[in-house]
Parts: sequence; structure tokens; C-alpha cells
Amino acid sequence: MAESWATFGVDLHLEPTGPGLRRGLTDALREAVRGGRLAPGTRLPSSRSLAADLGIARNTVADAYADLVAEGWLTARQGSGTRVAERAVPRPPDRPAPHPRRPGRPAYSLVAGTPDLASFPRTEWLKAARRALTAAPNDALGYGDPRGRVELRTALAAYLSRARGVRTTPDRIVICSGFARGLRLLGEVLHARGLRTLAVESYGLDVHRDLVERTGLRTIPLPFDELGTRTEDMAGVRAVLLTPAHQFPMGVALRPERRAAVVDWARRTDGLILEDDYDGEFRYDRQPVGALQDLDPEHVVYLGTASKSLAPGLRLGWMVLPPSLAPEVVAARGASTGVLDQLTLAEFITSGAYDRHVRAARQRYRRRRDALVAALADRAPDVRVTGIAAGLHVVVQLPPGTEESVIRAAAWQGLAVQGLAGFRHDLATTEPLDALVVGYGTPSDHAWAGTLEALCRVLP
Repeated sequence: MAESWATFGVDLHLEPTGPGLRRGLTDALREAVRGGRLAPGTRLPSSRSLAADLGIARNTVADAYADLVAEGWLTARQGSGTRVAERAVPRPPDRPAPHPRRPGRPAYSLVAGTPDLASFPRTEWLKAARRALTAAPNDALGYGDPRGRVELRTALAAYLSRARGVRTTPDRIVICSGFARGLRLLGEVLHARGLRTLAVESYGLDVHRDLVERTGLRTIPLPFDELGTRTEDMAGVRAVLLTPAHQFPMGVALRPERRAAVVDWARRTDGLILEDDYDGEFRYDRQPVGALQDLDPEHVVYLGTASKSLAPGLRLGWMVLPPSLAPEVVAARGASTGVLDQLTLAEFITSGAYDRHVRAARQRYRRRRDALVAALADRAPDVRVTGIAAGLHVVVQLPPGTEESVIRAAAWQGLAVQGLAGFRHDLATTEPLDALVVGYGTPSDHAWAGTLEALCRVLP
């Protein structure tokens, strides 16, 4: 009977050198043990299998093993095979003790942009993954359609139509590994079309602006006032990036007249609107603001992700593209990735688990928002809280000239929190505002009370 794989031991990479095969093999094995490549207790391949792997006589391997057993590098016992001998491991030199935690090292986080990762629906996700993998055809594991799996694109087309008012079909959806990847693809395509500028909001993530500028486009900020981004004057602009449902980080929805103005601009100039549907699913005090894409699917690219609703580590995002743009984006996209997660998300959506999870998350985040607003009203009545109608963060407006000092105080309290100044475009003409961007989605439930207390201690 042929030997089972269990008797073969581990695969070994050996290069016997020297004047003879036996000596060369012995030296190579000894060095593998001495250097730590073969750990104590490791079972070596049988002499027959190692001889076959190396293309040498079995007796040569057996003799090399015997030499190393005699030297104490290996042990050989009947029924246990040949193993690396247990040897005392030299103690590494003492290393200096790590520095004690300095005052201000973050123990709490109110950084905006991430959800409560502890609430990820592991059990339901695992069930969906099992069902999806069981039902998946064999060809689903191949390179497949560069737009992404049709199961996910079909599920998203139905969900986005129902929940966000997006008008699309599966063939107009492209799956990408998160919002940043989708934005980069669009930047590359627009640059290839001859565009050299992209209008953006005065406040936003600098990492997104940097990403766009690395594609060759220059970002120019649009004016911003107490009503949000101004879109009535778009002269000389051919493409614009907006967060109309819940502007990040200011937290206001794009007003109806300004939504109409930007869509009218796109129609008149054949311009392109990139719609980042940031926090579109998390509204608390009234019905969700529908997607801007619904007003003109031919001039709006809708971008969404599972980063806030589920977890950013999934690296799953999607673009709903106008027909005129889809072929260029697909060509730049290349092969689709993360097929198993795509299939799982498709099953998660179609089974209703996604809707249930979003509803539960919306209730949990609303309770946190309410607790935050109430605590600030009681403990810090001199600050004003805005942007509370939706999303996972609020803007806490501070007395003029106090933003930097509050952030320093937060650091000494072990609290990570962001100032509004870090989100402002370098070329923005809007008058700077002292404020904190407080993300209440990040802490886990058990850490929420302590995090909220730390925030209240540092506010004026």
C-alpha cells in the first residue's frame, strides 16, 4: 500500500552542496535546523519521499539522517519517524521595557468616518456566505465580468431603486473595492477624456482630494455658506464631486434649489456629477433624501459602499454609471476581485438581512446621537451642535479661536477627535469656522459612555 500523505512530513527546500551528496545533504539539513527553518519537533519526510523529491538514492538520505541523529540534531523512534530534536533555544538579549503610555495617547476615539465595527453581523454574514458559496456556479470562481458578479449587481439594482431612488439596471453597475478605488478610476477616465480640473466641496476628506490630484486632475473648491455648497455658478467646470444627501463633514443636505441648479448645469454643458452617497442610509428625523442620480441618470455617477453600513474592511463599493461612461470605466477597471464577498453581499441583500441590519444600526446610532446632543446641552451649553439629522457624526461648533486648544486638551484626556480645519480645502474662500467633527459611530457600545464623558470634559 502506498504511504499516506501524513507519513511524508513537511515539504523541504534543500540544496545539497559540497564534494558529495551525503555530506552536502547532511550540511544542508544541519543548517536548516541551526538557522531555525526547521523548528524542534518538526517531522521530516520519510527517506523514500525526500529521496524522490531530490532525485537521489534513498540510502543517501537514510545515511544523512543517521549522521544527524548521532550528532543530536535529529531523533528517530519506531513509529514516530524522524524529527528535529528538541534543543534549548538561546534566550534573546533583554530589550528595554516599553515606554509607559504617555498622557494623551488615545484611549477613546470619536474619529469620523467609521461605523461600530463590533456590531458587524458576523453570524448572519457567515450564514449568507455559506448559502452563497453552496449555490455559486463553478465559473463564479474564475476571472469573470470586470463589472463584478451579476448576482451582486442585480441585488444592488433592486435595493438602490427601492431604498435610494436610484434608476439603474445591473449592466450599468460596476463593483469596485471601495469608494476610493471608484473615485480613482473615474479620475483616470476623466483625465483621459481631456479634463484637467474637478470641482469639489470646500470641506471634505483631503485623502480624496489627494487621490484625485494623483490622477492628473486639479481640485477647485466650490463656495460654501450656511445653506451648504453653492452650485448656482459652475462656469468653466466640466465635472464636480458632491455629497448631496449628507455633506461631509458639515452634515447638511444639498438644498432642492441647488440640486436643481447643478443638474441643470450638467444638462446644459454635458457636465458630469460624481455623487458620493455618504451616509445616505442613516437618517433619523425625517425621510431619507433621495439620490441626486434620480434627477438625471445620464449625467450623474452614483457611488456607494458597504463601508458605513457594514464595515470598511470588506472593501466593497459600487458605481452606477451613465451609458456613455460605462465602457471606459470597465476598460480601466480590469478584472473584478473579491468574488466570494460579492456573492455573500448579494445573498445578504436578497435575503433581507441587509435591510434588517441597517434598520437596527439606524436605531443604535440614533440613540447615540440623542445621548450626545443631550449631554452637550447639559455639560457644554456654550457649544452649538449641527448636522444631526443624519449620518454617523455631528459638528460641534466652538468659540472662535479655541479649536486647537480643545484638540490638545482632548489628546491629554486620551481622546482622538478631529478639528474642522483639517477638512477645509486649501483654496476655500469660506470664512474658517472653529469646530470639532465628532464621529459617534466609532466607539463600541460598551465604550460609548466613557467616550462621551471624555468629550464633555474637554469642551469649553
